[in-house]
Amino acid sequence: MSTTTSSSSFLNGERAVVLFFIAHILFSLPFSLLLSHGVPLSLLALAASFVEISYDAAASSSSLFRTRRGASSGILLGAVTLPALLLSKLTQLSRGFSLAQVSLQEIHYMTLQYWATSATSFVVLVFLSLFLLHRTPLSRKDWGLGFGLCFLFLQASLCFLALASTSSQSGLQLGFKLSWVLGHGLAAVMLLQHFLGTFPSCASIGEALLVTAGIVLYFGDMLLLTVMRRCGLLMSSDLVTAEFETNRSEIGIIIQGLLLGLLLYPIPFKYILRVWEWSTNTASAESRRYSEIRRSVIFISLFVLVMVGIVPLWMQFVHEFHLHPILWVLSFVLSDSFKRLSLCIYWVCVICLSVLYVYDISKNSRVERILLRKYYHLLAVLMFVPALILQPEFLDLGFGAALAVFLTLEIIRIWRIWPLGQPIHQFMNAFTDHRDSDFLIVSHFSLLLGCALPIWLSSGYNDRPLAPFAGILSLGIGDTMASLIGHKYGVLRWSKTGKKTIEGTAAGITSVLASCWLLLLLLASSGYIFTQVLFSLFLSDRFPLR
Repeated sequence: MSTTTSSSSFLNGERAVVLFFIAHILFSLPFSLLLSHGVPLSLLALAASFVEISYDAAASSSSLFRTRRGASSGILLGAVTLPALLLSKLTQLSRGFSLAQVSLQEIHYMTLQYWATSATSFVVLVFLSLFLLHRTPLSRKDWGLGFGLCFLFLQASLCFLALASTSSQSGLQLGFKLSWVLGHGLAAVMLLQHFLGTFPSCASIGEALLVTAGIVLYFGDMLLLTVMRRCGLLMSSDLVTAEFETNRSEIGIIIQGLLLGLLLYPIPFKYILRVWEWSTNTASAESRRYSEIRRSVIFISLFVLVMVGIVPLWMQFVHEFHLHPILWVLSFVLSDSFKRLSLCIYWVCVICLSVLYVYDISKNSRVERILLRKYYHLLAVLMFVPALILQPEFLDLGFGAALAVFLTLEIIRIWRIWPLGQPIHQFMNAFTDHRDSDFLIVSHFSLLLGCALPIWLSSGYNDRPLAPFAGILSLGIGDTMASLIGHKYGVLRWSKTGKKTIEGTAAGITSVLASCWLLLLLLASSGYIFTQVLFSLFLSDRFPLR
C-alpha cells in the first residue's frame, strides 16, 4: 500500500460528485442545523473518503471481501447517502415547522433517524478501518487511515455533544438514546458481514452498506413501535420520549410489516428445512422427487402461516386497525373501485405485453442486456407517472405489493422451490449481466426502490412538487437516454478504464431537464401542483412520515 496519497487519487469523478452534493446540502441548511448536523456530516464525508481510498488501494493488491467484479468500493457514496437524505428531509421539515405546518414531534423523530443513520455509517467505517489496519503490515501503514479515524472520532464527539446539548432528559434517557443509536451501527456491521458472506460478488461495499443501513433503520423503527406498545406507560414515561414517537398511516404499517416479514421469513424456513432434511433420506431419484414436493409443501405452509397469520397480527399489535390488515387493503382498494381496479388492469396489461415482448427479444437477438433492461426503465415511466398523478396513495400500496412479490419470487428462485424455482431462475437470467450474480439478482429491486423511495419520502409535508417524480425521471428517462446515446454515439470517455461517455452523460442530463419542463406543464394543467400545495398546507398530518 502506498504511503502517500496523491490529490488525483483522492478526487476522482465519483467522489467529486458526492462531495459537491454534500456541499450543496450544507449550503442549504439553516445556521442551527449547519452547526449541529451539517458539520458532523462533512466530517463523516471526509472520513469516508480516506477510508475508501485506503480500501481501494488494499483491494488492488489482495482480496478483502468478495464484492462485485469491476466495481469501485463506493464506500463514500454508501456512507453519506442515507444521512444526507435524512438531513435534507429534516431541512424541509424545518421549513414546514417555521410555517406551523409540521409538528415538533416530527422534527424530533426525523432528527433521531438522522443520528441513527450517522451512527450506522460511523460504526461501519470504524469496522472497515480496523479491518484494514489488521490486514496491512506495520511497515506499509497508510496515513489516510489515520486521517479517516481522526475525522471519525471528531465526528462522533460532535454528534455526542449535539445529542447532549439538545436533550433536556436525564442521564438514563440520554444513555438509552445513545444505546439505541449505536445499536443500529452494530446491527449494520453484523448484517453487512452476513450479506457479503452469503451473497458474494453481488454488490460493492458501498452498495451493501446502503442496503444494510436501510434495512436496519426500517427494522429498528418497527421494533421500536413493538417495544413501545409492549411496555406501554413504563417506556413512554421513563425512557421513550418524543424523539421516538411519530404517527404512522395504515399504508405505511402494512408495507413495513409485509416487507420485514418477508425479509425474516427465510430464517425459520432454513432451520425447519435443515431439521427435515436431516431426518429424511433422499438417496434415490424418486425419493429426491418426493423430497422436492414435500419441500414445496413446507415452504407454502410456513409462508401462509407467517404472511397471513403472524405478520398481520404484528401489524395489528403496533397499530390500531379496525379491520384485519388484509381486509383493510381490500376495503381501501374497493373504496374507489373504478379508478383503482382500472389502474390494476392497466398495470397487468402493460406488464404482460412488455415482458413477453422483451423476453422474446432477449432470446432471438443480440441486443446487449444492459440496453435490453432499459426497456423496463421506460416501462416504469409508463406505469408510474399516471398513477402518481391520479392515485398517489394507491401507488404507495402498489409499490409495497410489487416489492413483496419480487422478494417472494427471489426467495423461490434462490431456494429452487418446485415447481417455479427453476423457471423463474431461467427467466431472470435472460436479463442479468455482470452486475448480478448467480446467488442474488438485484437489478429489479434497484429499479423499483429507486422509483418508490422518493415517493415514500415525499409523504407528509412536501414543498417540492417534483420531488416524488425524482426516481422515475432519473431512472426511467435520464439513465435510459444516457445508456442508449452513450452506447450508440458515445466516443469521449470520462476515464480510460470506464465505459461512461460524455455524450451519454449530456443526453441523460438534457433528457431529465426536458422531462421536468414537460412534467411541470402537465402538472400545472391538471391541477396537481395546486393540489399538492393545499395538501402541504392543510393535510400534512393526515399521511405522516413513515
